[in-house]
Amino acid sequence: MGRESFVNPGARVLVTGASGFIGTRVVAALLAYGFSEIRCFVRPSSRLERLRQVIAGKRENQSVDIVYGDLLVRNDCNGAADGVSVVFHLAAGFDKSFAGAFMNSALATRNLVESFLERGSVTRFVNVSSFSVYSNLRLKRGELLDENTPLEDAPQLRHDAYGFGKLEQEKVIREYGAAKGLPYVILRPGTVYGPGKRELTGRIGIDTFGLFMHIGGANDLPLTYVDNCAEAIVLAGLVPGVDGETYNVVDDETLTSSQFLREYGRKVESFRSIKVPYFVAFAFSVLWEEHSRRTGGQLPPAFNRRRCAADWKGNRFSNAKVKAGLGWRPRVPLMEGMARYLEQYSHGSG
Repeated sequence: MGRESFVNPGARVLVTGASGFIGTRVVAALLAYGFSEIRCFVRPSSRLERLRQVIAGKRENQSVDIVYGDLLVRNDCNGAADGVSVVFHLAAGFDKSFAGAFMNSALATRNLVESFLERGSVTRFVNVSSFSVYSNLRLKRGELLDENTPLEDAPQLRHDAYGFGKLEQEKVIREYGAAKGLPYVILRPGTVYGPGKRELTGRIGIDTFGLFMHIGGANDLPLTYVDNCAEAIVLAGLVPGVDGETYNVVDDETLTSSQFLREYGRKVESFRSIKVPYFVAFAFSVLWEEHSRRTGGQLPPAFNRRRCAADWKGNRFSNAKVKAGLGWRPRVPLMEGMARYLEQYSHGSG
């Protein structure tokens, strides 16, 4: 169960994005750890079936409240953060525009942090970020990507609004840590998989031009099973002495892109793909960027060398820091996790 907690299980905790793929499992992990006052913050439009299933398994002495709101509305943040000791911030903006990503990631997080500092019983703020903040453009193929890897310094050239939002969100957290003494931990999960998430990760390839282009090849995927990831997130809020730290979250075992796609294909009918070597994808990205430049951006370079490198270059990944710092160990082994993940296709549901 990790190291001894410095947070009383009776303390009130807040989970934003609680109805999401990972958020529901964080709520389940908090219940398993014995927390008795859990506040779940969700958008009014959220689907709550999975969250309600998790809540149905709580014990009699455990209280789980669902609070509806918008993190861009300060009063909603005040109500969510009132009396809260630990915030697990998973709410994320998936806007395709940079302005929307900034609003729903950076500005929303700023509102929540300010409300937490003003209205909460401040113990720790756990911010869930993403591998999308890294840039491996200058890494060699096969080189280790870890917490010391440089962050993306030109997300606009990568045309990655989500990654830009996560970068700006992390900046907000670090700024409040330095200026206001916010105790925080940042987690960057790799590729999170499990039942409830049916789409293939873009690290395997892309579905475009009417055909799935498999670019990942023999690259290792930075996989983490959703329950394993959720427990790492919970531990980030409970383990003492780790304020200001950043941890990548990947499981011990992994599959290559080809292995994952092969297992996936066995459960999905009429699935066809074409293999595209990395050097071909990278050359195509360079040509697309150049064409876009020459035509004044009439055709935005959705394929570009930064995105190509980030998704398909083929690096190694490490979980040494999160294991040492949080005492985390992935409980669900790879084969069991894959069996659970693939079972959803047999039942035709997520």
